[in-house]
Amino acid sequence: MPELPEVEVSRQGLLPYLSGQRITGVVARVAKLRHPIPTGLGQRLTGLNIETIQRRGKYLLIDCASTRGGGWLILHLGMSGSLRLVPLGSVAQKHDHFDLLLEKNVLRLRDPRRFGALLWHEGHSIDDHHLLARLGVEPLSDTFNGDWLFTITRRRRLPIKPLLMDNRLLVGIGNIYASESLFHAGISPLRLAEQINRQDCQALAEAIRDTLHASIAAGGSSVRDYVHSDGGAGCYQLSCAVYDRQGQPCPACGTAISLVRQAGRSTYYCSECQI
Repeated sequence: MPELPEVEVSRQGLLPYLSGQRITGVVARVAKLRHPIPTGLGQRLTGLNIETIQRRGKYLLIDCASTRGGGWLILHLGMSGSLRLVPLGSVAQKHDHFDLLLEKNVLRLRDPRRFGALLWHEGHSIDDHHLLARLGVEPLSDTFNGDWLFTITRRRRLPIKPLLMDNRLLVGIGNIYASESLFHAGISPLRLAEQINRQDCQALAEAIRDTLHASIAAGGSSVRDYVHSDGGAGCYQLSCAVYDRQGQPCPACGTAISLVRQAGRSTYYCSECQI
């Protein structure tokens, strides 16, 4: 599914084109994605101005709060969602479930599996929305560092990789980036979190930050349906050291990449480089 880098790439790509535009209407072709599309959403949105676009974890937050009676449009891309900017009057295709009509173009949500979300939050502040209030630390924020990671891993008797993917602690890393970060830090995904020392936590925090930045620079990872707002694909997956490379040689030592299942997800790692 789109993770933090893909959502951030979408945000950066959309921001120059949406900021300052006025919403002229909506077209909802389904009544429900993961949640029901709010009743009367078109009436609430029409006439509002888009101030900016923020991101919290894997949620995109379209800020319309500066207009009287405004608020926030909350978007989640789910397992297969993507956002495209298309010209006014463009014909919708299968799986194009929602259009945000703007003065100059259309923001179109495509979601083949319909696991995404589209919600409305009225008012100036978005921080208290129930879906956002329970989210953990942003890995690209100043709060996240080796000391924070060392503290949060104490007395955690579970493998480090599932812990990195717990959005109540740390948001948006996802399966690809957890596997790649652990490889670059030289830490086995099988190690218990509480057994990782402060020095390794520092290395892991740096690897997570570097991996996410590298993916954002590469346009994210397009492993299924994800595309940019202009229709282009991300290419970070082409440079992965371990993810989806079972049996292939480790780029560092040549050992065949191993695959195990952890918390229902595939984990790729090098049994020699990661200890």
